Amino acid sequence: MNLYSPYIEFNRKEWAELKQHQTTLPLTEAELEQLKGLNEEVSIQEVEDIYLPLTHFIDLYARVSRELNQLTASFMKKEALPTPYIIGIGGSVAVGKSTAARLLQALLARGKNSPKVDLVTTDGFLYPNAVLQEKGIMNRKGFPESYDIKSLIQFMGDVKSGKPEVKAPVYSHLAYDVIQGEEKQICQPDILIIEGINVLQIKKETPLLVSDFFDFSIYIDAEEEHIRHWYVERFKLLRNTAFQNTDSFFHQRFANIDEEETVRTANQIWQDINAKNLHENILPTKGRARLILKKEADHSIGQIQLRKL
Repeated sequence: MNLYSPYIEFNRKEWAELKQHQTTLPLTEAELEQLKGLNEEVSIQEVEDIYLPLTHFIDLYARVSRELNQLTASFMKKEALPTPYIIGIGGSVAVGKSTAARLLQALLARGKNSPKVDLVTTDGFLYPNAVLQEKGIMNRKGFPESYDIKSLIQFMGDVKSGKPEVKAPVYSHLAYDVIQGEEKQICQPDILIIEGINVLQIKKETPLLVSDFFDFSIYIDAEEEHIRHWYVERFKLLRNTAFQNTDSFFHQRFANIDEEETVRTANQIWQDINAKNLHENILPTKGRARLILKKEADHSIGQIQLRKL
């Protein structure tokens, strides 16, 4: 082990040994099934070995953060206003960010004192399809320029300042668009998880970054070939499920294609869009995360890196 590495590195066994003694796992098999994403393999053992130590670690940081907030307010002779502890989760398309976010939300909410934990995805801050088409960047959906970053920054600032109620736009993966008129109410949670491929990115057009509001950040990592394979497998499952829905944005294009064309199409989309976005905009942000979770080919997390600085 390199003592002068910017990271403290753990293998799976070393990380699992950090979990605190707990007689019962605060999650059942049935509940885990509800939290898992499409074709995402997560076992109860994975929850116990990886997510329980991570939950305890984040809970420790959150408690220290609240104490520091109170001490700072006392020093300044001001009232300590409640502000959420914000966790950012980033990584590639199809790497398992959403499942990780939902698991953390469920486990953190069942921790000591039962904190209120909310989850917001940055998909809602994508420009509506009509705007993307007008800008001529519909084929770059998911790239930095496809997000309304100013609105996202405003949302983050309002939440972090302790505003009693903040509204977040909602995205539909079925419609492949922001749902006009639908919003999620965020009302002073103890912990807020922000999940999205763009959460750690730098955008020069704004004086602030989304990550400036994070208290803790996580990057879900994996070898590109594994992620590509997961993406193709998910696309195949979607063809047989969501794409069969006549309300799906992709129904006419993909519902009736055969297996060979499905695989070819998914690989082409990965190569032309997702791989390009990964290399240009997502992967370069990995080093900005406080914690990196490296997944193996079977979706299990095999390596954990905690940044020292």
